[in-house]
Amino acid sequence: MSVKNINSKTLKKWLENNEAIVVDVREPAEHEAEKNFGSNLLPLASVCKSALPSCENKKLVLHCRSGKRSSSACQKLIGEDPNLEIYNLEGGISAWSAEGCETKTLGKFFLSLDRQVQLTIGSGVLIGSALGYLISPIFFLFSGFFGAGLIFAGLSGYCGLAILMAKMPWNKGCQKISSCSITDKF
Repeated sequence: MSVKNINSKTLKKWLENNEAIVVDVREPAEHEAEKNFGSNLLPLASVCKSALPSCENKKLVLHCRSGKRSSSACQKLIGEDPNLEIYNLEGGISAWSAEGCETKTLGKFFLSLDRQVQLTIGSGVLIGSALGYLISPIFFLFSGFFGAGLIFAGLSGYCGLAILMAKMPWNKGCQKISSCSITDKF
């Protein structure tokens, strides 16, 4: 079964008619930086069917910043239960706010987890290459380490660096998130 995508206008209509429950699969700090429409927080790493809110007679919609992580979460949940009716918000909270729909922001700059990982890997490759060229070829191993990590993440779908970055103090939200738990309403 494939992931069902909906747009912001459809979700807004569902919410106005009290027909949907929304789950945000971003990290706690991302959720704290910009929230929308009363979504429940359930970080992607903690997504499992048993953690989903009760959706009796309502549609379950997942979202993230751009729709990619929530699509992955939908696929994971469909893999767990192919009969689960679940929707992905196309374009995520970015499309929601671009549509003029209400969000609540802290007014602080926040760099999303995926961009933090990209910056860390890019910096590691650049520094390893520069040190390898300027000091000793042994430093090229540093760049190779990051390249191997990217290959592993691409093949397995598991990114240890993203998990590590999510645990950093600057990425912690106001509340602790335990595996398969939902906290923090808008």
